[in-house]
Amino acid sequence: MNLVFGCDPNAVDLKKILIDYAVSLGHKVMDYGSDDAIYANTAVKVARDVVAKKFDRGILVCGTGIGVAIAANKVKGVYAANLNNIYQAQRAVLSNNANVVTFGSQVIGVEVAKCLLKEYLSLEYDPNSRSGKKVERICEYEEEF
Repeated sequence: MNLVFGCDPNAVDLKKILIDYAVSLGHKVMDYGSDDAIYANTAVKVARDVVAKKFDRGILVCGTGIGVAIAANKVKGVYAANLNNIYQAQRAVLSNNANVVTFGSQVIGVEVAKCLLKEYLSLEYDPNSRSGKKVERICEYEEEF
């Protein structure tokens, strides 16, 4: 899978660990850096390039994972989910077709983050699943508003 990573300056260490781990799993990785203290700028850049199909999925990291998720979700076509446990990592894909995930470097441990990333990357969304109509409706709302 072709992945793009970004973070704010407070989350550099976790982002680097996750990049190395993704590469070890066989994924191609682009790093959009971490120099911009305005995390929304990096989050939107990642989100736009995922929507433009330059990358299959995006991974964002900030202190809580919340700010980059909110910013990324402002980009039409992005469905960003903040991950904290394995069930969320699974459902982000299987129930919600999340194309971006976020992590909080100050609220999640390194090994847990690695497990969550691996789980998220191992799954594919099925539009014919029981969640298909739900995700379709979210996309319709996006067009309405």
